[in-house]
Amino acid sequence: MTKKSRKYFSFIFKVFSIMLGAALASIGLEIFLIPNNIIDGGITGISIMASYLTKLPLGAFILLLNIPFFALGYKQIGKTFTISTLFGVLCLSIGVSILHPVPGITKDVFLATIFGGIILGAGVGIIIRNGGSLDGTEIVAIILDRRSSFSIGEIVMFFNLFILGTSGFIFGWNRAMYSLIAYFIAFKVIDITVEGLDESKAVIIISERHKDISEALIDRLGRGVTLLEGKGGYKGIATNVIYVVVSRLEIAKLKSIVHGFDDDALITIGGVEVSGKKYKKRAIH
Repeated sequence: MTKKSRKYFSFIFKVFSIMLGAALASIGLEIFLIPNNIIDGGITGISIMASYLTKLPLGAFILLLNIPFFALGYKQIGKTFTISTLFGVLCLSIGVSILHPVPGITKDVFLATIFGGIILGAGVGIIIRNGGSLDGTEIVAIILDRRSSFSIGEIVMFFNLFILGTSGFIFGWNRAMYSLIAYFIAFKVIDITVEGLDESKAVIIISERHKDISEALIDRLGRGVTLLEGKGGYKGIATNVIYVVVSRLEIAKLKSIVHGFDDDALITIGGVEVSGKKYKKRAIH
């Protein structure tokens, strides 16, 4: 496959993925959440409340209210992210308009909250994973993050707590609390969708038994390890530091292996994003 064809295939895959993500988000909203007066955060949440109060189409509000943020994002962030977000919002606007006449699947508010949050989160996660977004508030958050001490996540959370709190005056406080639950479910599903269930962890191990531990990790986990030369800051004694990347599900086994050799070994664990063939696990016989 040539470079040009790979680029074309990547573009088609990205377009399809954003359309799929918007379709899932539309289903989560129109089939589960909105029929039970449960809202999402951000511009979508504002649009749901505006549509409810004015009886005008939700899709129109989603598109119109996001337009100012597209203009802002194009100048401040860049055209690739802004165009991907515009396309995602346009697909969402069309999706909710098509599905609006379809009756909700369940009147059980708890079930609607759970499944609506899961499906919505999966849809948004797919779009984020492909370089876009479904909400203009994230564009504002990215810009404010550069000019304030708050992180993007903190800014988005502030916006959404305000919007979800406002919904209590319109739909009642029970529905506002269900909306908050749906938001947190969607938030966690977005993380899983973007990062994957098999989230990678970087592990640093400091032990005098570094040779035995590194050999055991290679043999029993099938992971490659890297030995780094280090020196203790207090005693100044040279030592080897083990660096290894494993999946989240392998952490318990790794600790068991290390502590089987050295109960006093120091283990530090942190989340990382990994790319490259060298991370792939070799077969264990």
